[in-house]
Amino acid sequence: MPVKVCLNLSHPKIMNPDLNSRLEEILSEPVKSTISVSGGCIADSYKLVLNSGKIFFLKLAQGSNSGIINSEAQGLEELRKVAAINVPKIVSKDTDFLLLEWIEEGNDSTESSMEKLGSQFAELHRFHGDRFGFKQDNFIGNTLQKNIPSTIGSDNWATFYAENRIKFQAELAEKNGYVTPEILTLLERLIMKIPELLSDTEEKPSLLHGDLWSGNYLIDVAGNPWLIDPAVYYGHREADLAMTSLFGGFSDTFYSAYKSAFPLVPDYAEREPLYQLYHLMNHLNLFGKAYYGQVLSVLKRYAF
Repeated sequence: MPVKVCLNLSHPKIMNPDLNSRLEEILSEPVKSTISVSGGCIADSYKLVLNSGKIFFLKLAQGSNSGIINSEAQGLEELRKVAAINVPKIVSKDTDFLLLEWIEEGNDSTESSMEKLGSQFAELHRFHGDRFGFKQDNFIGNTLQKNIPSTIGSDNWATFYAENRIKFQAELAEKNGYVTPEILTLLERLIMKIPELLSDTEEKPSLLHGDLWSGNYLIDVAGNPWLIDPAVYYGHREADLAMTSLFGGFSDTFYSAYKSAFPLVPDYAEREPLYQLYHLMNHLNLFGKAYYGQVLSVLKRYAF
């Protein structure tokens, strides 16, 4: 089972007085404390406590990553408008920060909470768009995610997935020096075969979280699930579901609830690694050759 690597190569930011003053002006009261909390690989995150006792979640962009903050905000807003699963409310945002409502986490996930997450995730996927992709490109981790169709015919899911997901990541990996002639040959073969591999699975474009693994949802004190850190776009729901099983997977209860609410097209298990390839290649580009073997293994499965 692949393990998700998350390397934060920068030191956490120290809250500067200017930002502190801006936040106090926005919230109309003094900030009592800022406590560093876990927030993933691409941003510095804090628990912001006001004098009144109100609590917020603050995410700060690292370096020149201001586009990622805007990308996340748009993704949260897109998910919130469906109202299928809880999504934190955006309190305020700017180019360098995102301020969200604070979600008090409960104990470890229970069977009940995972059943809710599975059925609500299925409900999210019942919300459809007009075409594959999104109104603009965004980010998955630190990597640009190409959502604007790159070729004529991208209204077809197989074409979109081949061009905007696998081919884009392949070109990036070649630029980064993370691929060999063997992988490039296999990628060329696979990209040509994707229409065949995904034939007879067409569905309307579903709203996808885009990056749902165990670190990108919360269970609150009442046992209700919340989605965080999205990389949204409209695509085939199998791509979203495949990500959930890549890095450790979710519980059987989650998958049973999902399939009960929204049954899958037959032979999904045969396509699952193909959808996981996008994320493995993204991790290859983000973190280097630790993911080379996993990418090669998936390519050999499909490219011959």
